[in-house]
Amino acid sequence: MLLTLAIREVLPATPRARIIRLELGGAVFDYTAGQAVLVGATGGPKRPYSVAASPEESRRERRLELLVGVDAHGIPGTHLTLARGHVVDVEGPLGTFTFPPAPAERRFVFIAGGTGIAPLRAMLHHALAIPHEQIGLLYSARTPDEFAYEEELHALARGGRIELRQTVTRTVGDGWGGARGRIGRAELQPLVHNPATLCFICGPPALVAEMSALLAELGIERSRIRVEEWG
Repeated sequence: MLLTLAIREVLPATPRARIIRLELGGAVFDYTAGQAVLVGATGGPKRPYSVAASPEESRRERRLELLVGVDAHGIPGTHLTLARGHVVDVEGPLGTFTFPPAPAERRFVFIAGGTGIAPLRAMLHHALAIPHEQIGLLYSARTPDEFAYEEELHALARGGRIELRQTVTRTVGDGWGGARGRIGRAELQPLVHNPATLCFICGPPALVAEMSALLAELGIERSRIRVEEWG
């Protein structure tokens, strides 16, 4: 499906990413949590971006939400201009890294690296809307200011709706009181309460490989580990 949509909002997410909300209006765009779209200026080249909102949210709010990486000047590339009212082409949905329609499991763990949070946020919000017992999120970023949707995620954790753990991989000052370094067993194990847990990983190839191996060590069957890598 190809749609031409206007940018409703451009919001700060991190120094290297922006939240883009596209106006759906009366358009119908069906997708599964975790899928992506190709986005670019009308008639020009497009790049893939995961939809960062659940299908329920998109239908309710009449918008598509994306997490778009930018350079030091806030520019995503020549394919896209980030300005309210700017019109873009959206093609999709695409991708097979998705939340299943009727999972047998009632426990879910999401593991994100950097902007890999985008499809996992869509899945997490969808999981909150269906029968579930426990939802955990392990989120790794280079520095503390590179956690997208951090305020929202902390609010969900404070409300007891998710279990949240964060870690930063680069040396930071004393202002960060959380975990530091690469994700290890100590960070992941507290989120896995039962081997019957459906797990989703999205991030750089090294993180995906390491987390898949750790989950297997913790007794998670390979069929319950879904992965998407970028780099």
